[in-house]
Amino acid sequence: MVDYHAANQSYQYGPNSGSNGAGGGGSMGDYMAQEDDWDRDLLLDPAWEKQQRKTFTAWCNSHLRKAGTQIENIDEDFRDGLKLMLLLEVISGERLPKPERGKMRVHKINNVNKALDFIASKGVKLVSIGAEEIVDGNAKMTLGMIWTIILRFAIQDISVEETSAKEGLLLWCQRKTAPYKNVNVQNFHISWKDGLAFNALIHRHRPELIEYDKLRKDDPVTNLNNAFEVAEKYLDIPKMLDAEDIVGTLRPDEKAIMTYVSCFYHAFSGAQKAETAANRICKVLAVNQENEHLMEDYERLASDLLEWIRRTIPWLEDRVPQKTIQEMQQKLEDFRDYRRVHKPPKVQEKCQLEINFNTLQTKLRLSNRPAFMPSEGKMVSDINNGWQHLEQAEKGYEEWLLNEIRRLERLDHLAEKFRQKASIHEAWTDGKEAMLKHRDYETATLSDIKALIRKHEAFESDLAAHQDRVEQIAAIAQELNELDYYDSHNVNTRCQKICDQWDALGSLTHSRREALEKTEKQLETIDQLHLEYAKRAAPFNNWMESAMEDLQDMFIVHTIEEIEGLISAHDQFKSTLPDADREREAILAIHKEAQRIAESNHIKLSGSNPYTTVTPQIINSKWEKVQQLVPKRDHALLEEQSKQQSNEHLRRQFASQANIVGPWIQTKMEEIGRISIEMNGTLEDQLSHLKQYERSIVDYKPNLDLLEQQHQLIQEALIFDNKHTNYTMEHIRVGWEQLLTTIARTINEVENQILTRDAKGISQEQMQEFRASFNHFDKKQTGSMDSDDFRALLISTGYSLGDAEFNRIMSVVDPNHSGLVTFQAFIDFMSRETTDTDTADQVIASFKVLAGDKNFITAEELRRELPPDQAEYCIARMAPYQGPDAVPGALDYKSFSTALYGESDL
Repeated sequence: MVDYHAANQSYQYGPNSGSNGAGGGGSMGDYMAQEDDWDRDLLLDPAWEKQQRKTFTAWCNSHLRKAGTQIENIDEDFRDGLKLMLLLEVISGERLPKPERGKMRVHKINNVNKALDFIASKGVKLVSIGAEEIVDGNAKMTLGMIWTIILRFAIQDISVEETSAKEGLLLWCQRKTAPYKNVNVQNFHISWKDGLAFNALIHRHRPELIEYDKLRKDDPVTNLNNAFEVAEKYLDIPKMLDAEDIVGTLRPDEKAIMTYVSCFYHAFSGAQKAETAANRICKVLAVNQENEHLMEDYERLASDLLEWIRRTIPWLEDRVPQKTIQEMQQKLEDFRDYRRVHKPPKVQEKCQLEINFNTLQTKLRLSNRPAFMPSEGKMVSDINNGWQHLEQAEKGYEEWLLNEIRRLERLDHLAEKFRQKASIHEAWTDGKEAMLKHRDYETATLSDIKALIRKHEAFESDLAAHQDRVEQIAAIAQELNELDYYDSHNVNTRCQKICDQWDALGSLTHSRREALEKTEKQLETIDQLHLEYAKRAAPFNNWMESAMEDLQDMFIVHTIEEIEGLISAHDQFKSTLPDADREREAILAIHKEAQRIAESNHIKLSGSNPYTTVTPQIINSKWEKVQQLVPKRDHALLEEQSKQQSNEHLRRQFASQANIVGPWIQTKMEEIGRISIEMNGTLEDQLSHLKQYERSIVDYKPNLDLLEQQHQLIQEALIFDNKHTNYTMEHIRVGWEQLLTTIARTINEVENQILTRDAKGISQEQMQEFRASFNHFDKKQTGSMDSDDFRALLISTGYSLGDAEFNRIMSVVDPNHSGLVTFQAFIDFMSRETTDTDTADQVIASFKVLAGDKNFITAEELRRELPPDQAEYCIARMAPYQGPDAVPGALDYKSFSTALYGESDL
């Protein structure tokens, strides 16, 4: 039951009042005090009172007409309390106590008190407003009461960015009119006199109703009338003020303006909600579109890189040997070109692909989207596996090329050696078959026969001496076959011919010996001197031929020690030349002695030595040839020694540079690892420091290029080992690529931390605290920690962890079950725990606003509420709505919103 107030108990009103009034205290009283006190002195201004009467009357009638009535005189028509109670029921939607219908003053006071008690029940602190004053028709108190009702039911709920109602309404007006020329809303009086602000509010929400560009600031009456007429005709806002009254007043009444403006706010509040909903949806769609673009870029880059790897591996695995060194060296040059030109950009692409993948996953986590799962076969692990296969093929290919070049070099050397020995042997056998087949012994004298026998013995000695050469020729041919020499057919043919001829010579030699021995019994004398000459000349001649062959023998060495060994052997050979020369002189002396005896005894020799074809002229000629070949051999060995010394210089030069670059790369790798753990300062400072560090690494590239040039010279010189360094060019390249990749990944991690910090609103102090906590528990300083250390870290930050909760957290920070937690995973977890993100339910609620509370939305509504590209994005992806209230063209926004957060194939 309402406690009726006595006639002398009025609601206290006025700036000096110390009472909270019948409405009670609380927030509404504070609110009223914040908004405005009802200043009696202000009502003394007739112009303001006139504006308030017109505005408040129009405002009341805008609600009373819903009940089929209205007022004419605001201070008369509320005196009995009946229309006042009706007004409160209309604007609140609630039922008031039943009014008293009597005509007496007490009945009217009771009705007004019922209305005032209802206002007080809504938390309004009524100051100095009593029922008697309203019943008596006190215009000032009546206007004050209506202003209180307007504040409570039309303005109180207006709040922008947690401001008070008045400030909220003013901020709303400022934001909506900000883009308009000549409009600067700073208050609710002077700022509205020229009428442009009213027109700007209407044009902002309904641009088709106002031609704003045709309005002039110097014609306020026209501007005001235009806005008031459009608002009344199209927006159902009654005309609450006269343009002439506003223009003719130095300072228009603030409460009248606020009341009028609040009507515009409520008229456009639906559009405001739709705009808010549309903004949320646009934000979510923009994130999704950007993520899809990044996914498409990743798929394209991954496909290109995998296709390049797919094309390159068969080329590196091609082990079909070429026939010549030149062809294999061209293959080696092609491989070097691949290492210098084609592979480095792909290394950068691979690194950039990993960075893009990590950035995309971070953005998806920050926008509460599911992780990106690339197409089958295009995971980062697939690319790493393909890259590993590529490098394995690359390493095997380089080893094969070098081994094949060595094999061909060996083959060429053996082939030349075969041809040289074969030519010498063929030259020696030339005419031997005809000589063995000659039947000269049938008509020879006894002395001739004896000579023929001795000659044949000398030949057999010579033949035996050539047996080693034939065996060497066969052995070389066999080795050429085993090494798959491309011209093995001709080698085998020639070798077979030599062997067949050798067998024929052996058979013929045996036959001739039998014939000579058959007639030997008839022979008595033999010229001993000629025989001795022949026996000593033949091996000496063979020694000279072997010496010439050795002096002309090709050689191949790879180290300075090997060439020094050949020089030493050659020096030993030269030391035997004096003994050989004495042997030559002794042999020649035998020949001279035979001639001297023949001449002394007047013996007529039949011609040359019958026991041998090796004449003194031949011995002298071959000895002269040996003398000529010795300095040539000296020159060749010294030239090779110079070459090996040059090669040794190249080895030392490469080793000197490699022994600097290799440790430098290792040191930088260790420094990066230390920097990634001991990062100090802000993330931006860390990023700047890392990028400077990266530039210093890139600036070191000329040292690597110099090493590549030195390595190129070593390979061109066919140098295959280097005892002066443990670093190979391959080791240096791999270390350099790892260094570039590591610094790029470290920079990307900091960029992702900045992205996480900014997107989640994490302060620099929080980020530093997270880093300090992580480093403290990262006992091994590896940038990651095991589950026990991570549990200790969580407990230190205030988590009370059971096993189930800890296992849940580990499944989030270590989805691959590696047993390790990285700093980035820790930051992502802490950002999710401490910040809010958009959810599927929020997006569904936003679409519902645009759909007018329907369970579906139409393409027309999407195109009306959203920017064109995002509207078409939604239309293309929304499934038809299948609910019972479906209409043609209805789209299912709920499943679409859920899919944004639950599926990655959109």
